[in-house]
Parts: sequence; structure tokens; C-alpha cells
Amino acid sequence: MKEKLSVGQIVSVSLALFAMFFGAGNMIFPPMIGHLGGDSFVSGTMGFVVTDAGLSVIGIAAIVFAGSRLDDIGRQIGPKFSVFLGLLVYFLIGPLFALPRTGTVSYEMAVLPFMNGGGSMAASVVFTAVFFGATYLLCANPSKIVDIVGKILTPILLVSIAVIFVVSLVNPVGEISAPEGDYATIPFFKGFVEGYLALDGLAALAFGIVVITSIRNMGVKSDTGVARYTLLSGVFAGLGLAVVYLMLAYVGAQTSGEGFSFSNGGELLAAVVDMQMGKAGNIVLGLAVLMACLTTAIGLATSFADYISELRPAWSYKKVLAAVCLFSFAVSNIGLTTMISITLPALVMIYPPVVVLVLMTFLKKFINGKKEAYVLAMVMAFIVGIFDGLKNAGITEGAAFDFMSEYIPFFDLGVGWVIPAIVGAVIGMLPFIRFMNHEQKER
Repeated sequence: MKEKLSVGQIVSVSLALFAMFFGAGNMIFPPMIGHLGGDSFVSGTMGFVVTDAGLSVIGIAAIVFAGSRLDDIGRQIGPKFSVFLGLLVYFLIGPLFALPRTGTVSYEMAVLPFMNGGGSMAASVVFTAVFFGATYLLCANPSKIVDIVGKILTPILLVSIAVIFVVSLVNPVGEISAPEGDYATIPFFKGFVEGYLALDGLAALAFGIVVITSIRNMGVKSDTGVARYTLLSGVFAGLGLAVVYLMLAYVGAQTSGEGFSFSNGGELLAAVVDMQMGKAGNIVLGLAVLMACLTTAIGLATSFADYISELRPAWSYKKVLAAVCLFSFAVSNIGLTTMISITLPALVMIYPPVVVLVLMTFLKKFINGKKEAYVLAMVMAFIVGIFDGLKNAGITEGAAFDFMSEYIPFFDLGVGWVIPAIVGAVIGMLPFIRFMNHEQKER
């Protein structure tokens, strides 16, 4: 039997993947690129696309290239490391950070603007209870995830963003002016760094298994077929992200002139839609943010529950799903700020070595099982990542930081790990560098 997905199925999977990638953070970064980039917003946005959407697609491709899940990437070093890596990534981008934040951001941008007297803890608890309850119900049947997200929630998200874009296109709030800061001199590279710092490459490693499972449920059983359609969906999702980012950056670029000043993209979008459409604009923006957060929550909760239940078969998918939704509900109302202040620097620390491992997955044949190359490259990236994490936590003083700033290329831009990682990989490839068991049989 010929395994083939219809155009409609491919579109549905692509839209679902797009929506899982496109969270509230993705909605507020591009408008600020436009605001600061002015008439260089296209160049800045394309730089953002390369590392945000690009790393996301590369992450999906690495999953397919290595096997079918995050563990397969980590298994290039060893089975125990693969489990450690999987748990670390899933917990940090799941219940310890991104998942609770989806509920909080939804409340702050989709509900709070309509509460004239200001929000309250009771209102937050009620809303987040409904939000994570809906997340649980929508995730309870994982085989239906693509249909729910791709055919229902994503179109609502895209229509909401399109309305904001079209209104701004027809009735601009201001003239596009000259860029500011680095956007005036190196707009593409500035956007490139911003895209990397969005940390979406980690989400791709979690969402890959959701897409692969959905494609298998559609009747594609061969590894070749699954790989082909997963990569195709990833590319289409990446192109979709690029288009939407350009639309949002254009909206932000209209505020690049005098008289406009915003501290973040959420504030910018709220001001623009209020000027353009009043309360109706707040409804459109709130709906877009709510859909962005809900689709991301679905992807995170599903992938987390699926991973943990496969790792520990005694814990059923629905029990893990219920636990992670309850935990995220509690954290989104109690102690989220504190948890984010701890976990976000940790995310920034582990992101460089994970990106290194993902990129080196495509060099598997060249590395030829020399595990030292993976290890030393990741260690070097992690060392620099530690200082990036400390910077994120507000710690920037000391001789070590002075050394990094002076001698490590691109450190001040947040990508100082690149050269050390390459050096580590080269050293690890040397024939006399051997400190790992190469005879170990992997599962």
C-alpha cells in the first residue's frame, strides 16, 4: 500500500506545528524588531527568522535524522545521558517554565485589559483553572491534536493576526522611520541574535514527537515516509512563521517614529489595536494571544505527558497529563515570577550545549562515533552558557566576565559559545583523545 498524505493532511499538520511553535513570546518579539528597526524591519525580521524558525526546523530535522524522539539525539553520547537530557529539556520547557507561563500571559493579555478595576487573585485562579482544564481536555486524546489545533485553533489565531495587520496596512498609526541602535548598522545580525535568544529551538525537540505520532496515526508507517512528511511540515511551518513575523514587524515599524515609546511588544500591540479599533481591537488581540498560548500549551503538555509515560509505562499518559496541568495551574498563580527567575537562566545555560548537540547530529557520519567530540563541544558551550545564564540573572561583575567579554568572540551578543564549541569538537576528534567507552552497546 502506498503511504501518502493528502494536501489537506499536510496543511493540517503544518498548521498544528506552526501554532505549537507560535506562543505569546513569538507574538511580541517581531513588533519590537519593527519598532526599533524602522525601515530596516525586513532585514531585522529575516535575521530573526533564520535563528528562530530556522533552529526550530533544524531541531525537527535532527529528531528525524537521529530517530524519532529527543532521546535518539542524546543517545549519540549514551543511553543514560539521553534520558538525562530528555528529562532536563522537557521539565525546563514544560512545567518549570513555559507551560505555566502560557496561562499567566493569557490572563494578563486576554483578560486583564477588560477588568476596569484591575485583576485579582480570584480572577486569575478561575481563568487559569479554565485554561489548564481546557488544555487537559484538548490533550486527552493525542490522536486528535493535529485536527483540533490545525483545523480549529490555528485558523482563529491567524485570522486575529491578519485583522491587526490589515487594519494597520489600510490605516497606519504612523510613518516608518529610521532604525535605532544596532538595527541601524547590523539589522540582520541583530535580528539573528534576537531569534536565537527566543529559545524556540528547545521547543522543537519536544514538539517533534507530537508531529511524528500524528503522521503515523494518519497511516504513514515507514520511517522514510514519516521523515519526509515531518520535514515537509517543519518547512511549511517555518515559512508560515516567517510570513507572520513580517506582518507583526510591519505593525511595529509604524511606531518607529517620534511620539511612540514601548518597553515590549505586548505593550506595543495593545496600544496599536486600541488606537485602531478600541475595545474591538483588545478583543482581537486578546483572542490572538489566547490562541497562541493555548496551542503552545497543548503542544508542551502533550509532548511532556507522552515522554514521561513512555519512560515510565506504569504512569499512564492521562495521569501524567493531569499532573502536569495541575502543577502548571498552581505555579501560574503561586510563585511563577520566582520560578521563572530561576529556570530562565537555567534554560539559557543549557541552550548552547543542546544546540551544539542538535547541529552535530548532522555530522554523525563524519564524527563516526567519536563521542569525545560531542562531549567536549557541549562542555565548552555549557561553560560559556553558564555566564550567559548569570547575565540573564543580573550577575555581570567579576574578572571572569571581563575575560569573556575581551577574549571570547560574540560573547556580548549572547552567542559566545560558538567558537569554543568548535574548538571542543576539533579537540575531541583527535585520535589520542579518548576518555569514553566506545564499546558500549546502545539501545
